[in-house]
Amino acid sequence: MKNDSINEYLQSRIDAKDFPSAVYLVAEKGEIIFQDALGFAVVEPERIKARIDTIYDLASLTKPLVTGLLCAKLIENGEINLNDKISQYFSEFDTDEKREITIENLLTHTSGFEAWMPFYSGAVLPSSNEEILIKVIAQKELLNSPNAKVVYSDLNFILLGFLIQRINADYPIYFNTITHKDIFTPLGLQQTRFNPRKDLKKEIAASEMGNEFEKQTCIELGYQTEYEYFPFTPFRDYQIWGEVHDGNCYFMNGVSGHAGLFSTAEETFKIAQQFLPNYTKILKPETCELFRTNFTKGLNEARSVAFQLAETPESTASNALSKDSFGHLGFTGTMLWIEPETERVFILLTNRTHARELPFVNINSVRRRFNELATEELNKRSVN
Repeated sequence: MKNDSINEYLQSRIDAKDFPSAVYLVAEKGEIIFQDALGFAVVEPERIKARIDTIYDLASLTKPLVTGLLCAKLIENGEINLNDKISQYFSEFDTDEKREITIENLLTHTSGFEAWMPFYSGAVLPSSNEEILIKVIAQKELLNSPNAKVVYSDLNFILLGFLIQRINADYPIYFNTITHKDIFTPLGLQQTRFNPRKDLKKEIAASEMGNEFEKQTCIELGYQTEYEYFPFTPFRDYQIWGEVHDGNCYFMNGVSGHAGLFSTAEETFKIAQQFLPNYTKILKPETCELFRTNFTKGLNEARSVAFQLAETPESTASNALSKDSFGHLGFTGTMLWIEPETERVFILLTNRTHARELPFVNINSVRRRFNELATEELNKRSVN
């Protein structure tokens, strides 16, 4: 199932030290066409080769694969609407500045919230309690008014994770319990979860040594990084391996609406199929239109429900994919793109944060070239 052209290219990027490992999967019409694993999933403290079933920290792929999918199901069931004001569910947002923010704004990153803030900073928050987190977000001043601009923000999907909990009939219920009940179990997923079991550690690709990237980011943004009296150690100083890389998600006990999902390429593909009308088992086929529809026309980025669209300028989809293709990236080095007309799925999992000093390599050019090569190889196969 491996493809020589794709393998040669990805190996060249491993040799260039863009990332130590890569697992890819390319599918068409529900069938896996190409897949392989290259490099080492773990380099430090030991060397473990990547396999096609290596588990990766998917980082922000959590947003569409879990939070976006669950929101689509709630929309389908009429339990929420895109134009619902979030102040209906969180009274903290019933203010002049934030009263008009809708669920659609959160799903399309047009709420006006800033991109990121370290909840774990002692200057920000003393605990990971849901109510306090919501209050802190509600108190943050918006960068711009809702619908004015796309600003990709973790805060949007952290709120959506809390919203999903509140809408659930069994509330209070934990977010990871909902994901198991509504996604993982129905799809028969065995290696997809938040907070992987400790005995799976050697099957998981390693991430950064400590949290030096986030620590430096906090310093640059003026957040406190050292505390004398604080019950939570915000910056890990050991090899992050088998636990979530994202600092906020780690602070939230490894479970959140914006990050924390671990999975393999094949099980990521099983979830990806839920966004295609001919293969979804979780949604009604017509609901899948939400993911290829541009809700941000005229703005700086083309966004659908939980996804970026390929018509976005400089999208990592590359020009090889149709403009209504939809996809998402993960900070750890992961990527998913789906082309709805051809029912093609492109998955590239890397661990670019592992075994290298800062700065991490921006691998967007690698992602584009991967999509180009995969499309070329699929087209050759269809001609032959």
